[in-house]
Amino acid sequence: MSSTRNRSLVVAALFCCSHAYGALPDEIQVYTDDINAPGERGIELHVNATPSGRSRPDYAGEVTPYHGLRITPELSWGLVPDVDWGLYLPFVRSGDGTEYFAGPRFRLKWMPLRSKPGYFAGVNVELSFVERRFEEARRTAEIRPIVGYRNDDWLLSFNPIVGTDLAGPQKGVLTFAPAFKIARSAGGGYALGAEYYAELGRLSHFAPGSEQSHILYFVLDTQTVNFGVGRGLNGASDRWTVKAIFSF
Repeated sequence: MSSTRNRSLVVAALFCCSHAYGALPDEIQVYTDDINAPGERGIELHVNATPSGRSRPDYAGEVTPYHGLRITPELSWGLVPDVDWGLYLPFVRSGDGTEYFAGPRFRLKWMPLRSKPGYFAGVNVELSFVERRFEEARRTAEIRPIVGYRNDDWLLSFNPIVGTDLAGPQKGVLTFAPAFKIARSAGGGYALGAEYYAELGRLSHFAPGSEQSHILYFVLDTQTVNFGVGRGLNGASDRWTVKAIFSF
């Protein structure tokens, strides 16, 4: 009876750990006050790669980030003042050279407070329909509040992201993944800064520190490019990630 109970505890522990992460890192971005005007269309290309990262699957059949390349076109349209929506189409080349279309993501962004210079605030809602090999639940949702400040010299933005699975054994469980950006104008249309991304586990009780993900990026911004090199800050994080976002 004791051995059965011990096996059950081990399985439960592995189960909890397996659902802490495993999300497709196709879009590595801190949202700010950018939004399309009514009728305006936008195109961005998200590109990121993991030269050194997690190679052990969190669940059977997962394609891990290790040596992977993600290329994701994002199409967006302005609907009404302060509201736009977008579509992500993530394509993945795994570490073994296999290519996949991961599945679509849809978002709706509302920015009712925008003052330049000054404070901004809004929210982005996203629904994802991603292949199981990248996200075990396949159907997920996130709510991303956006708060920050911008002037001619500084940009600060904070995204306290709450996500949940819409299917699977963790359906309805809320997770917390805050992201933060600070950038300083360097003149000539360039800005230098840092972006920080964390995955803390369940909103109700965070995962142990050794199981959380913490990644710090040093970034260079222009009017059309966001480029960053990320370094994992602990053993549960991908060690090195390189990312770029091109705006057209």
